[in-house]
Amino acid sequence: MFGIEWLKPSVFGGSILYALIGVLVFWISFIVVDKLTPYDLWMEIVEKKNVALAIVVGAMCIAIGLIVASAIH
Repeated sequence: MFGIEWLKPSVFGGSILYALIGVLVFWISFIVVDKLTPYDLWMEIVEKKNVALAIVVGAMCIAIGLIVASAIH
C-alpha cells in the first residue's frame, strides 16, 4: 500500500513546500482575523483568561486549517 515513493526528493520537497504554504496562509488569516476584532485576541485569551473567546478562536483555527488543508490537497 505505502511504497517508498514518498521518500523521493521531489515528493518529499513538495510535501514540505505545501506544509509551509499552509502554515503561512493559516498564520496570515489568523492575523487578519485578529485585526478585524475590536481587541487583541492574544491578550484577551492569555492575560484575561477569556475561555469563551479561546473556544471561538480554537474553532476558527480548526476551520481555517481545514480550508487550507483541503485547498492544498
